[in-house]
Amino acid sequence: MPATVIVGAQWGDEGKGKIVDLLAQESDVVCRYQGGPNAGHTVIVAGETFKFRHLPSGILSGKTSVLGAGCVVDPAVLLDELDGLEQRGISPEPLKISGNAHLIMPWHIAIDGASEKRLGKLQIGTTRRGIGPAYADKAARLGIRVQDLLDSKILRQKIEVALAEKNVWLERVYEHDPFDLEDVASGYEGFAQRLRPFVADTSLLVDRALADGKRVLLEGAQGTLLDLDHGTYPFVTSSNPIAGAAATGIGIGPTRIDAVLGVSKAYVTRVGAGPFP
Repeated sequence: MPATVIVGAQWGDEGKGKIVDLLAQESDVVCRYQGGPNAGHTVIVAGETFKFRHLPSGILSGKTSVLGAGCVVDPAVLLDELDGLEQRGISPEPLKISGNAHLIMPWHIAIDGASEKRLGKLQIGTTRRGIGPAYADKAARLGIRVQDLLDSKILRQKIEVALAEKNVWLERVYEHDPFDLEDVASGYEGFAQRLRPFVADTSLLVDRALADGKRVLLEGAQGTLLDLDHGTYPFVTSSNPIAGAAATGIGIGPTRIDAVLGVSKAYVTRVGAGPFP
């Protein structure tokens, strides 16, 4: 099938990564359409074990691997995974990152952890990796996107504007030390130098691949019952893992999707806190 969506049918940990890796062998493009480094895909190839939080599983097959606009990206985590691949002789060149994807910033991680701590026994059970606060800033139109890394002046300006508000929250509400503008800006300018070659118009890339009759695999993180709108709210993830989000997360029309495969396992577990019927 030219465009196939792989979605978790339960609360995550269904083994999607293994299924995606299997189907990636016969695909041309493999895409992540939502989520961030809160995913956990374990893939074994030729006796070697690979664990990914960010990267699409298809990168091990040398296939074009896309992080779509619906994803949130932690540059430090992503670069660590890319370095790990290079150390094992695998080229990171197939990776393409949407310029419209949002960045996870240091204050997102700090707020995520501090917020969970304040909730006490009512904790949601987040991974404390900053995913929720990053998506919250995206919805509030305060987010910093991957494409902002391409212009150091714009990047610094957006970091400065964000810190003017976030440091107030961190100090007065969460009793957390503030972040220094120069430290954050210099760190992300360093990330920019390394990530620049991977930034692309991924919506156009996938659309052209489909127009050329290539096989595209669309990979969701987490599972259906952790969906922000259709899961066990509020004990859910901060994005939409369901198949319908694949089109918006990558930037293609819904009619381009030919098949949806749900992955489940014989015994059910759930990720994070919350009800478990």
